[in-house]
Amino acid sequence: MSDFTGLAAVVTGGASGIGAAIATVLRDRGAGVAVLDLDPAGAPAATVGLAADVTDDASVRTAVEEAAARLGGIDVLVNNAGVGAQGTVADNDDDEWHRVLDVNLVGMVRTSRAALPHLRRSSAASVVNMGSIAATAGLPQRALYSATKGAVLALTRAMAADHLHEGIRVNCVHPGTADTPWVGRLLSSAPDPETERAALEARQPHGRLVSPEEVALAVAYLASPTSGSTTGTGIAVDGGMQELRLRPRT
Repeated sequence: MSDFTGLAAVVTGGASGIGAAIATVLRDRGAGVAVLDLDPAGAPAATVGLAADVTDDASVRTAVEEAAARLGGIDVLVNNAGVGAQGTVADNDDDEWHRVLDVNLVGMVRTSRAALPHLRRSSAASVVNMGSIAATAGLPQRALYSATKGAVLALTRAMAADHLHEGIRVNCVHPGTADTPWVGRLLSSAPDPETERAALEARQPHGRLVSPEEVALAVAYLASPTSGSTTGTGIAVDGGMQELRLRPRT
């Protein structure tokens, strides 16, 4: 497919995991891609790797402007950068709440705000925010993370309403538990990694972790100019976790 030919895309957190898969899919479908990451060394081949910290407004603005200059504008913004968090509402102190919210929510605000002037000049402008199954289903030991992703879903809808008249579509993707470096670290720190992995796989009706490539393809669908009537929505890529209620296997 070549539906992104001639378009320029910026992917935050694009040097590893889901972000790298998104950058690769957009590149392969014709986009010029800039990856913004704390460590852009892992940016996929034939993309522009730029150092940026989404918690630092000056850093974000500098990287976005450089991306626009090197790509000839910005048509697509994928707000993928984020961090994980574990625990109940009582398990993280104020500093940790502020840190995770600053990355997962306010980081998207900073990047979107910096990119808006360029998106307004595009005839195919699209923003895709990275949500989570944690935004739409109650998961144990995920109070802080769920709060940030629930806010991302609300932000997505508000942005879609605010910018539709400017020709900018805004959507989000809700992955289930994905096979990412963060989940890998989570599993490696568990007392019994194999049992914990089996539990995470069993939690999703299709019985396995979601692949980064599956999430990337959903992002590409929402970002593509061929999806011009889709805005203000979220796509679940979770193996049926949100919507299906299957009987236990016997």
